[in-house]
Amino acid sequence: MEFNQKVILVTGACSGIGKIMSRKVLERGASVLIAVDINREGLGKLVAEWQQYSSRIHTYQLDLSDAEQIHATAKTILSVHHSVDVLINNAGIVAGKYFHDLKHEEITRILNINSAALMHLTLALLPSMMKRNTGWICNIASMAGLIANPKMSVYAASKWAAVGWSESLRLEMRQLHKKIGVTTIMPYYINTGMFEGVRSSLIPILKPEKAAEKIIRAVEREKALYALPLPYWFIRLSQGLLPLRAFDWVMQHIFGAYDTMKDFIGRQK
Repeated sequence: MEFNQKVILVTGACSGIGKIMSRKVLERGASVLIAVDINREGLGKLVAEWQQYSSRIHTYQLDLSDAEQIHATAKTILSVHHSVDVLINNAGIVAGKYFHDLKHEEITRILNINSAALMHLTLALLPSMMKRNTGWICNIASMAGLIANPKMSVYAASKWAAVGWSESLRLEMRQLHKKIGVTTIMPYYINTGMFEGVRSSLIPILKPEKAAEKIIRAVEREKALYALPLPYWFIRLSQGLLPLRAFDWVMQHIFGAYDTMKDFIGRQK
């Protein structure tokens, strides 16, 4: 899969790995970058910062927690660009609280942005891909879509949903003999500010530039499932082979995974 001369849509394009991936697809020759973000000011700064690419950047402000906004924005995008070649569902949020401390509206917003939005946006763009019988969908989930973790209950739930849906979509496209690829990405914590305050004792927190490059390469190499830095099969194999208490003990005392969110602060507005 090549990004050269492709129309690429990236959600959460103004910050973190979304911004880095947006730059990387432009560097790889994308004909159009459709940058989607809730931050209108950030979208303006994106174009101003990348003057050399400004003619190829089209920006759309969108609240991904609102399904009606997603449908309307997707309709506008298709009216202008006719189809999207590569969709990178990247945007996500986290609360970093124990479940009993969450508010109902926080639960709804996390689920909407981290899982439902991926489905709504893909559903709006997929028919044009299927009609042309070409396209690629990259869904940025999380290693939390494989392993549960304290203070991440709803975030983990949203990412488990994203992983299950993304994998099902991949199988559906194959069963229907459509040339539409699906890549499911499951990264560990990335040092972008979203998980500020997180501490990891054994597994290194990922650097944004390297993580973004690995994700882009995973799409180029047409990988179906890609976790980093630990391979997804290692986690699933461990879960399958070890009794639950043993697995919890390893995660707690060897990897220190269950304590990573104790000092969570998150991105400060």
